[in-house]
Amino acid sequence: MPISLKPLAQQRLVITGATSGIGLAIAEAAVEAGARVLLAARNADALAEIKQRLDSRQLADKVVTLAVDVADPDYAERLVAEARTRFGGFDTWINDAAAATFGTLAETPIEDHRRVFEVGYWGTVTGSLAALAHLRAKSPNSGLNGGPNGSGAIINIGSVLSNRAMIQQGPYSAMKHAVKGFTDALRTEIMEAELPISVTLIKPAAMHTPYPDHARNRMDTPAKLPPVVYDPRLVARAVLFAAETPRRELTVGGFGAGAALGDMLFPGLLDKAMALFGTRVQQTDRETPPETEDNLYEARSDGNIENDEPQYVRRQSLWLEAQLRPLAAVGIAGAGLGLLVAGLAAARHRAPDRAARRARYFARYRK
Repeated sequence: MPISLKPLAQQRLVITGATSGIGLAIAEAAVEAGARVLLAARNADALAEIKQRLDSRQLADKVVTLAVDVADPDYAERLVAEARTRFGGFDTWINDAAAATFGTLAETPIEDHRRVFEVGYWGTVTGSLAALAHLRAKSPNSGLNGGPNGSGAIINIGSVLSNRAMIQQGPYSAMKHAVKGFTDALRTEIMEAELPISVTLIKPAAMHTPYPDHARNRMDTPAKLPPVVYDPRLVARAVLFAAETPRRELTVGGFGAGAALGDMLFPGLLDKAMALFGTRVQQTDRETPPETEDNLYEARSDGNIENDEPQYVRRQSLWLEAQLRPLAAVGIAGAGLGLLVAGLAAARHRAPDRAARRARYFARYRK
């Protein structure tokens, strides 16, 4: 069955991990585009502040919040029930919530490994399956109808670390590998069942979010994300595009895409690079704000899209734009190739002239 997704302004979105970073960027962009959103996170105070802020932009009645921990087994059922009560259902479900640690695998307690997976992997699994059940139950004649044929979207936030593990971020890297495997399997099962549901994996590179502040850090210095870092609003752009346009996968940030390709072609080389300087580029002298530090098990101060680490942030991603508009990218690449060929041809035609001039010059010099 073909997938036909609603325009964003007509959609109802569920977003987990919505009180900071990528999740908050998605929420703000979605409501600005006219969508109704159900925002989920643990921090009830931050959710209330975000709702008040968005309501003040004359976006009242578009934002609903629910304080839940995605590690709780019943969190997805509660979100589905809330979406049905407040919006009559939902069209797109976005799994963004995650937890992280810095430190070696050996010094990270097993319970912290498990917590990273409970939030990032099992939260994604539970949310995706609940969304699937809801979207699958839609029919063209029901009040819960999505697109023209009952279509809907499930969007999971992976990472470039879904392909290439990062030293000092072992549990998080392993979790994002698992998210990719689950998302790919879910997509193929939905395709086999011929359901009009789009399943997209978004893979951000390093983003300038409060991630280093929120992560539990066992290194001997404060943590930061390695360069190159990007504006998290670029991820929001990718997510909202996927909510309207079925895509298998989108990578945000050409540097991360290049690292994933490099790992596929030269895995041993990247292993050595990680061992040589991977730890150092994730350390900083900037002290973590105490009110935001370590939210692995408990909610901390929240509500910011970006952190205040003084580093260069890329506000554009040509790699993302090429994925969103592949025909235009092919056209630009083709035009560039045409200019290159024309230039080489012209140079080839000029070459005999240059050779003749050189011969005449040296002939005069010899006289």
